[in-house]
Amino acid sequence: MYQSREKVYPREVHGTFQRLRTFAVFALLGLFYLLPWVPWDGRQAVLFDLPARQFYVFGITFWPQDFIYLTLLLVICALGLFFVTAVAGRVWCGYACPQTVWTEVFMWVERKIEGDRLKRMKLDKAPWTADKILKKTAKHSAWVVLGLWTGYTFVGFFVPITDLGARALTLDLGGWEAFWTLFYGFATWGNAGFLRENVCLYMCPYARFQSAMFDRDTLVISYDEARGEPRGPRKRGADPKSLDLGDCIDCTMCVQVCPTGIDIRDGLQYECIACGACIDACDQVMDKMGYPRGLIRYTTENALEGKPAKLLRPRVLIYAALLLVLGAAFLAGIGLRTPLRLDVIPDRNALYRMVDDGMVENVYTLKVMNMGQSPRTYAVEVVDAPAYSVETDPARIEVEPGEVRNVPARVRVDGDAVAGGGHDIRLRVRALDDSGDAAVEQTRFHTPLSR
Repeated sequence: MYQSREKVYPREVHGTFQRLRTFAVFALLGLFYLLPWVPWDGRQAVLFDLPARQFYVFGITFWPQDFIYLTLLLVICALGLFFVTAVAGRVWCGYACPQTVWTEVFMWVERKIEGDRLKRMKLDKAPWTADKILKKTAKHSAWVVLGLWTGYTFVGFFVPITDLGARALTLDLGGWEAFWTLFYGFATWGNAGFLRENVCLYMCPYARFQSAMFDRDTLVISYDEARGEPRGPRKRGADPKSLDLGDCIDCTMCVQVCPTGIDIRDGLQYECIACGACIDACDQVMDKMGYPRGLIRYTTENALEGKPAKLLRPRVLIYAALLLVLGAAFLAGIGLRTPLRLDVIPDRNALYRMVDDGMVENVYTLKVMNMGQSPRTYAVEVVDAPAYSVETDPARIEVEPGEVRNVPARVRVDGDAVAGGGHDIRLRVRALDDSGDAAVEQTRFHTPLSR
């Protein structure tokens, strides 16, 4: 339990799955590093402006009142992860997890500077010489630069990145900006450079509970024991049946390329991140030996036992249905969302008051919020109730972007035109331009019970 964990030196491997991983690294890091630099209507395409409480995502501006959309998006992401896990195991960990993506980049830098697996192992065991100091310094310098650039990009999602860069060059960063740049850079350097697979093994909660979402029809990386055993070395092209051996030549290539250092031949293990490196390595060995590929492959436990695999299982269908419903609700909410909010607060001091000519008046406070990106002018009216009239001060309500304007409103009606008691009315705030933006809120209008 207290034995020190040996450092894992993954061997470089090429193949179909490693090409997919490389594509995923370029795509995901490309999005992360380039997205803050994409302009949109005179600003960043994606900017989370916390001081102004405005969150820009391309052409849409979100406000704290839109927190429901973030909540729904997080639920969709969680269900998406459950769905992918139920179908294909831990492919998220192997191809898209930030820990995996940045670790791949840091390991690529390490290989370019220190060499392949054997050279790195030999270098670490060698005494400190000028060559070792030079290589270690070069590697960590590259890591630090990459970590700081990552921290700078992260902060650039919350502060305009061009302004942030200009102030960084003059050492004029604010305290929090400098802190998060250094903190995120240090975390990247530590996690991707040193902790690596230990994050997956000991720190990631997903590694612990993902097995609860597995069943015997989940795609996992498996070693075909019936075909591979008994394992043993032999000459290239030898017939394993004549030697009473399986197809596995016990070369340990699958172990040498594994980023978490496990032996997939020992069966399904929670440490496996489903990256497919062992599959590519084993397929290359099988090609050299003249044996069929697939000794290690993506498959299911039922398929290994010769049973038919079932993709459309109850849990998969439930996850898919929930994803479709919540995804449709999210898109519909975004599509029907209007950049205008209205709250109506009745005056609690007096439910009503009688004014001249037998008119009954109720007083309200309207909270009008402009969630658009430009100033707007609004007017207030009563919906589908011509007997009622409404007056606001001012009559034309001008609201700046992001501003919540408190506006007093007086609604009147002829006391003889309506019955006594309370009545539901709807107030509408509409924009006095061509946008057509409007918001409707229902409230209660009170009149005397008897007159």
